[in-house]
Amino acid sequence: MTQTSPAKKRKTTPRLPKDLRRTLVLNKAYDFFSEYGPSAKTRALADYCGVSQRLLYSLFPNKAALLSAVYESEISGPIKTSWFGLLTDQSIGIEHRLINFYREYYDTILTRKWLRFFLFTSLEEGMVAPQFISEFVTQLVELIVTEVALEKKVSLPLHQEPLLQEIGWVLHGSISHLAIRSHIYDHRRSVEVNTVIDAHVKIFIAGFSAFLVPQA
Repeated sequence: MTQTSPAKKRKTTPRLPKDLRRTLVLNKAYDFFSEYGPSAKTRALADYCGVSQRLLYSLFPNKAALLSAVYESEISGPIKTSWFGLLTDQSIGIEHRLINFYREYYDTILTRKWLRFFLFTSLEEGMVAPQFISEFVTQLVELIVTEVALEKKVSLPLHQEPLLQEIGWVLHGSISHLAIRSHIYDHRRSVEVNTVIDAHVKIFIAGFSAFLVPQA
């Protein structure tokens, strides 16, 4: 009579708390969407995250909810409220305030992954760029223009918020495009990035009065 070997016990994976599973999936989804865009299939996303589609949908009811969660966590989440305090600290010259801010903003926000997610979802879903601009950038560029005008003793035109925002975008857009050149165009620079940021800030401040009227 042959002796049967005992059945092998199946290895069981410890069940993670739901909040931890959600965080892990969110991090993986950020990586996935940054590489493949938001139009990629949820089956491929679930495989990438190492979970079933059923588990994915138990954590996020649909792809839109997942994209929204990634936005809150990874796109707007890293924005520091302390930056506004730094930019309005008039005990420090405006040139140093802007240089310190944009060096940190470049390193913290304008990463390859952040930019790819931002651009992919803005092109395919049309949601991220308008939301980010309304929640953060508009306030930022208006603040920058106001602070530069105060130090340069330049009068800002009344009731011309759209124009003032465009002036602020001159600097903000140039720093953003610097990151796009590096991380999206893969443009190799021989000049160190902080040197380029410093140049953009100094040129912006130097040319500020050329467009607006100095106070009498």
